[in-house]
Amino acid sequence: MILTYEAMDAEGRRTHDAVEAPNSKEAVELLRRRGLFVTRIEQSAEPKAKTATSGAHGDRSRLPLKVLALFTRQMAMLLHAGSGVVPAISTIARQMKKPVQADLLRSVVTELEDGTPLTDAFRKHPRTFDPVYCAIVSAGEASGTLTQMFERLAIIVGRRRAIRKKILGAFAYPALLIVMCVSILQSVLLFVLPRFADMFEQLGVEAPASTELLLATGAAVRTNWMFVLAGIVAFGLGVAWLATSTAGRRWLTNIQLSIPVFGRLRSRLIQAQILRTLGMLLESRVGLLDALELARGATRNQRFQHLFDSVENNVTSGGAPSAAFDSSGLMEPYICQAIRTGEESGSLGEAMTYCADILDESNEELISVVTKLVEPVILIGMGAIVGGVAISLFLPLFDLTSAMG
Repeated sequence: MILTYEAMDAEGRRTHDAVEAPNSKEAVELLRRRGLFVTRIEQSAEPKAKTATSGAHGDRSRLPLKVLALFTRQMAMLLHAGSGVVPAISTIARQMKKPVQADLLRSVVTELEDGTPLTDAFRKHPRTFDPVYCAIVSAGEASGTLTQMFERLAIIVGRRRAIRKKILGAFAYPALLIVMCVSILQSVLLFVLPRFADMFEQLGVEAPASTELLLATGAAVRTNWMFVLAGIVAFGLGVAWLATSTAGRRWLTNIQLSIPVFGRLRSRLIQAQILRTLGMLLESRVGLLDALELARGATRNQRFQHLFDSVENNVTSGGAPSAAFDSSGLMEPYICQAIRTGEESGSLGEAMTYCADILDESNEELISVVTKLVEPVILIGMGAIVGGVAISLFLPLFDLTSAMG
């Protein structure tokens, strides 16, 4: 039967949910093993309550990358210390600060206690556990090396988080400069230009073309501020659509490689992620074709998707993956040579993981170079804009002073 309950966890937080058990006594015992103290329990009027709740959690909730990295490291540590899977996840769930994240892990525990394999329990939460994550866990379950697989997953998720932090940190300062530049222009157009326009009119100064253009722009912005605001809102909605919709994300992904400097960085980041994923899967004894299919999820970029098609066709026809990598033009020559060496020595997985490590190191250097290039460009642009505005405003005053002298 389906029973609804209210309970408190070890930290005193209240929670309510549904549980399936033969009777209320066994339900209370089951919840006690999860670390919950039941305060009220009764038979549910809706037999599907648990299924709906679990489905809702699987669709809406997820673990952020930082929390997923912590969860994976703790799983590797607890399993290495001899803990079982269910006690390990239950322990980690009690440490979660947000109830929705704790509920997600508790739903995994519930599935495990009902006899569901760990991989299948993870697959019910695809927003948190992607196909690659589940594939490595499945390989660990099949080979009895779950502890080692979680240790490898900790490396994958940890490196992904480190790269993301590196990128966000590198572009935080340029983003701040852009915001400052926009704020300065906004203040000049809305507050500074009207006073200069009145002053020029009172003095009867004939303004140069650049000053007239600047004054006309400021007047147009102030007069049509509603249209300007609507344009800004439309632009924001467009950016939001590109960032959240499937079609928008696909378009952004496909044009990324065409952007100067940034496109090269993005390509190398994708290469590192693909090679690390393939390396880990091959080292986990996943078949090459299955590994290629799972690694497709690392990127939506069409050029790399075509690369996967070429590699799969080569492998299916008895060829070598390195040939497709080499002919694609996406991979660096030394990466292709390292992969070819791994094929010849029978250590393709290790070779790909090694290439991913090399790419990660070079990517960190490239991120620093890109940041050092972007910052001066933004500063020069800000200086040119602010300097041009200042010259346009004060040039008529200089002409007036010269005429009076």
